[in-house]
Amino acid sequence: MDRLVNTVRPYAWGSLTALPELLGQEPTGEPQAELWMGAHPGDPSRVDRGDGPRRLDELIAADPEGELGAASVARFGPGLPFLFKVLAAGIPLSIQAHPTLDQARAGFAAENALGIPLDAPGRSYRDDSHKPEMVCALGEFEGLCGFREPAGAAGLLAGLKVPGLDRVIDLLSVEDPAEALRGALAAVLTLDGATVREAVEVLAGTDPAGEYAPYARIAEDFPDDRGVIAGMLLNHVRLRAGEALYLGAGVPHAYLSGVCVELQANSDNVLRAGLTPKHIDVPELLKIVLFEPGAPGVVHPVRVDGTPGEQLYPVPIDEFRLSRFELDGVEREIDGRTPQILLCTEGAVRLTAADGAVLDLGRGQSAFLPATGAPTRLSGPSGTLFRATVTV
Repeated sequence: MDRLVNTVRPYAWGSLTALPELLGQEPTGEPQAELWMGAHPGDPSRVDRGDGPRRLDELIAADPEGELGAASVARFGPGLPFLFKVLAAGIPLSIQAHPTLDQARAGFAAENALGIPLDAPGRSYRDDSHKPEMVCALGEFEGLCGFREPAGAAGLLAGLKVPGLDRVIDLLSVEDPAEALRGALAAVLTLDGATVREAVEVLAGTDPAGEYAPYARIAEDFPDDRGVIAGMLLNHVRLRAGEALYLGAGVPHAYLSGVCVELQANSDNVLRAGLTPKHIDVPELLKIVLFEPGAPGVVHPVRVDGTPGEQLYPVPIDEFRLSRFELDGVEREIDGRTPQILLCTEGAVRLTAADGAVLDLGRGQSAFLPATGAPTRLSGPSGTLFRATVTV
């Protein structure tokens, strides 16, 4: 068992206080957005096995099967296939979508062939992996997820009575829903600034508790951004603590406020549609977005056979598996056949290895468990523990 030393990323949209509170630290006065736990080379966790701090990605690279297990290496390759985060949104994140595995490989190769540096601001593909993800709320969490039905989006836009939006509304009346949504999003992303500003002015005067409220709040932070209108094409969703969303390839989404744990494939590929000063590649975005309307599917945990106390958030992929334990004084046991990261978000949890070694985790602390094959016991009078691993 290795205690992780993790990096906080200070993106501009981050909360000033949420991550410091979780980690038991004083706020810095700067936004703190994401706590990264894992082996992504952009900000790998560090561990100390008695020979000084070492990067987790380098430790795994030195002995993939010893750290990840033969089954995980055979299935996913010699790297940790997931990235675990705590995300704290003070203002909305960009509206974004992520590519499929084939799209990521093709896009990454194409940008490499053009000689675009990996850290270039105009780069869309920073690795060759897909980025499905799951978020699980630690409190009330608000976001946008997936497309509304075209008729519903048209009605919402029409209610603003902004003439410059008429073309978007007309496109939403096209018979084929996918074609309607594709045409509408493309039109929104080329709207003139005067139309955006007029819509924002109208939103400012709407009922603060009505259906336009989420978009009016977005407009306060992004008054000149086409993403305010693009967001109105998407479903608004509120999660309560313990509820989750799964976001597969191509699903447009944005996180608006709140704190969550996020588990994703080990990638940093993002195609943006607004609410950001960063690069927006409209043609590439339109290639990878899934233009499929429907209500966002909120995921609730289910009990796991064979592991008492474990609550699993089911997903249709194997690169990551997210579950939760609510400790109540009863000792639990987890198997050690796969690589795991454990994160304590409330209370305190004691981890006891098969050889008797003990590691105590407090709120905000995390640990990496190599795939030794031996079980680990979990105990504590009161605590919440999230478990990130893989399915093999």
